[in-house]
Amino acid sequence: MNEVYEPTILYEDNHLLVVLKEQNLASCPDESGDNNLLDLLKEYVKRTYGKQGNVYIGLVHRLDRPTGGVMVFAKTSKAAGRLSEQMRSGDFEKRYLAVLNGAPVPESGKLTNWLKKNTVNNMVYLSTEGTDGAKYAALDYRVLEKKGSLALTDIKLHTGRSHQIRVQFAGIAHPVFGDMRYGGEYAQKGKLALWAYSLTFTHPVTKERMRFIGEPPAEETPWRFFETEKYIRPV
Repeated sequence: MNEVYEPTILYEDNHLLVVLKEQNLASCPDESGDNNLLDLLKEYVKRTYGKQGNVYIGLVHRLDRPTGGVMVFAKTSKAAGRLSEQMRSGDFEKRYLAVLNGAPVPESGKLTNWLKKNTVNNMVYLSTEGTDGAKYAALDYRVLEKKGSLALTDIKLHTGRSHQIRVQFAGIAHPVFGDMRYGGEYAQKGKLALWAYSLTFTHPVTKERMRFIGEPPAEETPWRFFETEKYIRPV
């Protein structure tokens, strides 16, 4: 790492670090050996606070490499454990904006599937209940705005499966814009139009309910076709 990485920090205290992950940056180390947000944040903490030796940053959840948006990391093992428990209990709310190819019918609803990952090619496939290794996946969605053949869609995840949003919408023939992996005949070159815009959880120490939001890159295609900022407001 020759350049000094300055994260986009939304919130920081002694227990938490909430940041915006840029697209095409891995959340944590993988077999590629590329830069990843977890290690970059450890370097940030070392540099900013003059820490010596190993720095603890706990990975609580992941975003796929091509997906950008809000992530929370823990600065203590206690905070990591409590946030992970919130993930398991459903107290951890993740919302996404996606630009889909075409609007689903109906324009709001719930998608439920069983998904199975092939670790050899890193692809996820629709499967059936009872299949070895298949995991239940559920999300709610609502179309917010349509422009031509594109639909800006709000998504609330109930489960956090690998590639979940991309596979579930591809499964109903409305893949995410820019998805070269699952887009099929709709595949367009460009950044994946999937953004984790809102993260809500309970602070692991103060017990305060907290919500953090971050806009997708409004100047980039296809986000520039939509008024995304009017849908992203604190509640």
